[in-house]
Amino acid sequence: MTAAAARRVLLVGKGPSARTALESLAERFTVVGVVRNARQRAGEQDEVQRRADELGVPVLADTSVTGLERALARYRPDAAVISSYDRILGARVLDRCVFVNVHYSPLPRYRGLAAVQWGIINGEPELGITVHAITKELDAGNILYQEKVTPGPHQTAEDIYGELNEIQRRVLGETVARHLDGYAGVPQDEAAATYACGRLPEDSEIDWSGPTDRIYRQVRAFHPSLSIPYPPAYSYLGTCRISITKAVPVQDAPPYAGRVPGRVVGRASPDGHVDVLTGDGVLRIHEVMTGDGVACPASAVIRSTRHTLGLRAGDLLAHIEALSRRSP
Repeated sequence: MTAAAARRVLLVGKGPSARTALESLAERFTVVGVVRNARQRAGEQDEVQRRADELGVPVLADTSVTGLERALARYRPDAAVISSYDRILGARVLDRCVFVNVHYSPLPRYRGLAAVQWGIINGEPELGITVHAITKELDAGNILYQEKVTPGPHQTAEDIYGELNEIQRRVLGETVARHLDGYAGVPQDEAAATYACGRLPEDSEIDWSGPTDRIYRQVRAFHPSLSIPYPPAYSYLGTCRISITKAVPVQDAPPYAGRVPGRVVGRASPDGHVDVLTGDGVLRIHEVMTGDGVACPASAVIRSTRHTLGLRAGDLLAHIEALSRRSP
């Protein structure tokens, strides 16, 4: 056993990025456990759980701070590595061993949650991954490794996560080893720090009065995926919620001097798309999902150019009146 492999590492990973983190660390260290409470659909195995089983690494289901503290006391690792965790750690926990975090943004920009989603929504020319030492301040420790990526104009958050996961697989183990060998990293520029709000489900609702490009970025940022815990971008058809899963801005759209954002202005049954007015252009919706979670062509759900997407007062009043009439 090499000296590096003799060192013990505990991985904390609640999200899908924990798989490549585990694989990278296992190449250089003895991984004593993965702190992860895997949520599985019926008949499906969590891929991180499966990979941990293959590597003989126990999965520890208590992801609370108290549970993490118990794991640290039990295994006494040389380092704890975090790749997707949503709890703030105090000095009592951080003093137990070296802590390293993987953050999917080019720190010091976008400290906090949902950094990839916010980066896409805001049209950032660069996204990235940062491996950093952990301090008591949010995402503020010394940078041990950073690599930036340039998002393509049509890439989704799932695409970006895939790129960053592969970078993590390539560099994480080596970076943690360097840190344990004494490399302290480079301090962050506090003057350049920015922060990201956590995302709530209702944040995915589309405001059709906004610019076409921003709405398209919202669709890409919340593209539906089992590995991204955010609801897709959505709107309402009457009082029925529909998720927008595939769309693209219409280039050279005709000018509308009489513009009603959200109004359906075109349908094409052969390929199933629907054109919807935005604040400054037209978004072509190719695919939607309704409450059953099954994707279908947009024109199969949005059947008329008399429809206007978005929750409207008239639709709500009509729905309330209909419910009132049913009451005894």
